Amino acid sequence: MAVTASPADVLRSGLDVSEPGGEFTSRAAAEAYVGKVCFKQGPPLLIGAELEWLTAQGELSATNSRPDLTVLADALGPYAPRSISPDSPADPLPGGSRVTLEPGGQIELSSAPFGTATELCERLRADTTSLRELLESRGIRTISGAADAVRLPLRVLRLPRYRAMEESFAGLGPFGALMMCNTAATQVSVDAGADPAEIAARWRALYAVGPALLAAFACSPGLHTAPPGAWASQRMRAWQRLDQLRTRPPVHDWADPITGYARWALDVPLLCVRPGSANGTSGSAAGTSGSAAGTSGSANGSSGSAGTEADWCAPPGATFADWLCGALDDEIGRRPDRSDLDYHLTTLFPPVRAAGHLEVRYIDAQPGDGWTVPVHAIGALLSSAETVKEATALADPTASAWSESARHGLADPELRATAVALLEMATAHAETPEAAGELAAAALRCRRGDIPTGAEFGGGA
Repeated sequence: MAVTASPADVLRSGLDVSEPGGEFTSRAAAEAYVGKVCFKQGPPLLIGAELEWLTAQGELSATNSRPDLTVLADALGPYAPRSISPDSPADPLPGGSRVTLEPGGQIELSSAPFGTATELCERLRADTTSLRELLESRGIRTISGAADAVRLPLRVLRLPRYRAMEESFAGLGPFGALMMCNTAATQVSVDAGADPAEIAARWRALYAVGPALLAAFACSPGLHTAPPGAWASQRMRAWQRLDQLRTRPPVHDWADPITGYARWALDVPLLCVRPGSANGTSGSAAGTSGSAAGTSGSANGSSGSAGTEADWCAPPGATFADWLCGALDDEIGRRPDRSDLDYHLTTLFPPVRAAGHLEVRYIDAQPGDGWTVPVHAIGALLSSAETVKEATALADPTASAWSESARHGLADPELRATAVALLEMATAHAETPEAAGELAAAALRCRRGDIPTGAEFGGGA
């Protein structure tokens, strides 16, 4: 395979992109692989979601209130992730959601994919009730907050991935530890699209509406030990102040998101390197079904096995492309294979991540059951080619206002106007009268400039 071949040439050739042992024949082959696994092509039919909660055992205090992992594993029983219970079957909850854990003890539900947002919300709501009951049986409670305003950041999950992540982010200030241990999100996953043109349209729409929807659902003004400053979303502030090569891809420069994402991914510095070759700890970048399964966590990707902390730290500043071309042969001692690239893809944290499906990562965890509103909003805005086009046009004036959105939220009049327009549009395209009612209430709230509250959404932890 010629080194000068483009990723598109590699795919059109019909040849395998790697050697029999899994190593890539060229950078073009690796880029072609990323485009293939990160953007699964097919009719956009499915939607999924991931919900995260802060957790506490006993009274919430600055120290010593995060759950003990042994107690947490006992509470979850057969649903416990293998990151805290290596022999667990890690069964899905009755509604199809799987439980994972974030480094600071945040609990996460990753839904199964469903054909409608309504069914997704029904099944995921039932699983949140089941999860809450399991945890409360051992005195552990979930907290619907996008940022921990009380506790110091403390990592409780001892896996080599997180040690490497912690060390990598430590040189960038306090936001790495805060992101890992003290934040929680609502994430929505949707199918990428039937062909490259539709994928590009849906990708651009999700990025265009991002700042306005971030503002609409920003509800994390407090984050303990964060540097001074008033922010509507301290959670998103933490992400934006992290390793920007990893979290802020230059999407506006990409004529084609499939090609652009693949090139960007290979040029992002390595976060960690697993010893040896494929060892069963890496997940596929495409999730479990290649559609909107919602299986990749915010900080933990698909790493899943428990174990003691080891040195997975990568050579500082080295990219996956450096490793691929042999520049790291002395430090690492081997070239990367497909499982290494799969794993590297889980260490990318852009506002929208390509993981076979498109994973929307810019929404704060919502109070109570308020997570259903952004799920319905994104489902409605992407419900047809026409709505995708209209939503993109509506959001275009604020499409680049990521920092302003995280800082000011709905206090920015242009962002507020765009958020209202998008939610009113979503209301008009909602699946059910109930969903339309939720979206209309959210549009009215945004028009007033109010942040989401538990009372608005009627309860929850």
